[in-house]
Amino acid sequence: MPGRVFLVTGASSGIGEATARRLAVEPDVQLVLVARREERLRELAASLPAPATWVAADLTEADAPGRVLAHVEEHHGRLDMLVNNAGASWRGTFADEGWANVQQTMELNFNAVVRLTEALLPMIRRSAPSSIVNVASTAGRVSRAGAGAYSASKFALVGWSDSLYSEELPHGVHVGLVLPGFIATEGFPAEELKAKAVTRWTVSTPEKAAEAIVDAGLRGKAERYVPRPYGLVAVLRIVAPSLVRRILSGGAAKVMTTATKADEA
Repeated sequence: MPGRVFLVTGASSGIGEATARRLAVEPDVQLVLVARREERLRELAASLPAPATWVAADLTEADAPGRVLAHVEEHHGRLDMLVNNAGASWRGTFADEGWANVQQTMELNFNAVVRLTEALLPMIRRSAPSSIVNVASTAGRVSRAGAGAYSASKFALVGWSDSLYSEELPHGVHVGLVLPGFIATEGFPAEELKAKAVTRWTVSTPEKAAEAIVDAGLRGKAERYVPRPYGLVAVLRIVAPSLVRRILSGGAAKVMTTATKADEA
């Protein structure tokens, strides 16, 4: 029986892949990799220094949580950390994209996370002390034009995570939050943001996000912003909401709205 078992969703690219690689160097661990692209998962598992199994699944499908649970029970028998990382953004204003965009975004970014956590929670409790890390977004604290559906899903995830933290604390399960800003990946190199001094600080790397996940999951941190200065933006949203709205509705927003896509991997 392994010492610890960590499960990462959205593991085939971006933050999920970086998280799998980071967790694989922890002592005495096994990984469970979950994403849609089986070939990418197989290649990743073969390249890791720790044993890893995988489940190719679209987490929005009705049978996905049960399939993941059955796999973990059969191959590992315990679960010490669940990293809910899979998510996506489909840009568009509400007037143009309407309810359909909100629905598809909520289905993946919030509903699928809740359903998977519900299925795995009894095993996570049995493995306590254990943890759940929900990868939200700075968009779960501050919203921009064209990203309302994404922000709604991440605001929901943040609120639910705070409640889940209080509920699971007596059971030995820590619930941590990671709130990335713009993360430079293969699909989103963020070259325009990195080229300008005023926005360069807003871009971080999958590896730094992975380290934040370690902080939230293995080191017991309540939440981590990536990059860290985004935490100040969240505070400013509370103490000076009118100012933040003006900034995000003006010129700075036009630069930053070129960015966004956190593909489910």
